[in-house]
Amino acid sequence: MSDLRVSIVQGETRWHDPAGNRAYYGQLIASLHGITDLVVLPETFTSGFSNDAIASAEDMHGPTVDWLLEQADRLDAAITGSVQLRDGDGIYNRMLFAAPGGGLAHYDKRHLFSYANEHERYAAGDRRVIVKWKGWHILLQVCYDLRFPVFSRNRFDAARPGLPDYDLALYVANWPSVRSYPWKTLLRARAIENVCYVVGVNRVGTDGNGLHYSGDSAVLDFLGQPVSECMDEPVVVTTTLQAAELLAHRQRFPALQDGDAFTIEP
Repeated sequence: MSDLRVSIVQGETRWHDPAGNRAYYGQLIASLHGITDLVVLPETFTSGFSNDAIASAEDMHGPTVDWLLEQADRLDAAITGSVQLRDGDGIYNRMLFAAPGGGLAHYDKRHLFSYANEHERYAAGDRRVIVKWKGWHILLQVCYDLRFPVFSRNRFDAARPGLPDYDLALYVANWPSVRSYPWKTLLRARAIENVCYVVGVNRVGTDGNGLHYSGDSAVLDFLGQPVSECMDEPVVVTTTLQAAELLAHRQRFPALQDGDAFTIEP
């Protein structure tokens, strides 16, 4: 496990314009080759958070999956973000994780936002997903998942003796500015309670429903302290996560060892 360079891409997603958003985000990340290991895009970065976007939902063989794989190869870095994807009879808010050489993993959003009727249009995921990249174990999460700490609780993995399930939690979001305080507070809570780095990437601008997004994307360390914080503007910020500092803190303060054992039902 060595240091990990992570790039937050806080963009102003175009409304219902997948091709335009691929071009837009492609321009934002074009200069990152050689200076990052992981690029993080917002939730539903090809359309904005819209129940109506399901009408044009792609599948795993569509242009956005191809674009992510191309970007991973071009940047020689992993890239992740969520899109609406059709799989079988369901449409999922699916977080894709593409790696150079064609590696592709995905996580389907578990907690659907009933306040906005997301549960009426989308299918919910039923499993937690942790990917491995550059020696790091990384938990994939989408927006509303942030409010449910049990699902993201860090536990000890039998395959990693003495180490917890994951080292970094990623939250990609379309989180409106009216609820910015909970967003910032809960990101810190997830970092502190799980003794891990947390990266939260939100969008900016106003969407087709008239909702404003203030960004507030951040990289937080295992104490909940900000390493990088973004304001209300489109921006790309690259931050290096310090592996040795994380491991040393876990040795000094082994709080996870005192946690409760439990299982999560589908």
